[in-house]
Amino acid sequence: MLEVSVPTTNRTARASVTGLTIAWGGTLLLISPVARGLGDPTHLSTALIGQLLLWLLAATVVVIVLFWEKQTLASLWLQPFHWRSIAWGLLFAVVNYAVLFPAGEWVRRSTGLPGFAAGMEEIMQFPLWYRVLAVIGAGVVEETLFRGFTVTRLFALTGRLWLAATLALLGFSALHVPVWGWGFAVGGLVGGAAAMAFFLWRRDLLAMMVFHTVADATGLIIAPLYSDWWKTPAFF
Repeated sequence: MLEVSVPTTNRTARASVTGLTIAWGGTLLLISPVARGLGDPTHLSTALIGQLLLWLLAATVVVIVLFWEKQTLASLWLQPFHWRSIAWGLLFAVVNYAVLFPAGEWVRRSTGLPGFAAGMEEIMQFPLWYRVLAVIGAGVVEETLFRGFTVTRLFALTGRLWLAATLALLGFSALHVPVWGWGFAVGGLVGGAAAMAFFLWRRDLLAMMVFHTVADATGLIIAPLYSDWWKTPAFF
């Protein structure tokens, strides 16, 4: 397991703050009304532009890590490829759907908040190949920006790992509200908190990418091939 920390100097602190601003500020702009300047968000061309811009944000942050902070990608807790990381990611995806997702849904229903219908209807209007691209983007880009980079850099800046993890968790949940609604965000805190604890334990960003990709692919690609699961009363 990697034990990589980011030394805090004036240069790295400035670089980290800049990277955090780009990651979070850029994403907020993409989900804000300002993004309508790119076009109608229900159009495939606009959605593709959004995906491209997300990858550009991730690439920019990686450049900051490598050339401004002068750190390696291991500083994001990205371990060298190993089948063990794949196995841990797949195992946690199973735990997520067997235990964490039902628990999160119980919390959501207890609060009386709506479920997945609105978000799924928006996503399902796009072709399968686009949803595949979006799932890969979520697994790689979101984990890089909002877990690997955010947690490690907030930890370096504050010296408090759990504070860094909590801020990243709450912020990431809030980013989902514009598309998925408060029900998804609140219910998702159960699985999100467990995923964050798993990340802090394993310190393995690749495992988290595998988990995130498999979890999203299950809900957005595989399950819709067999049913409109989000239209059932349990998930509406």
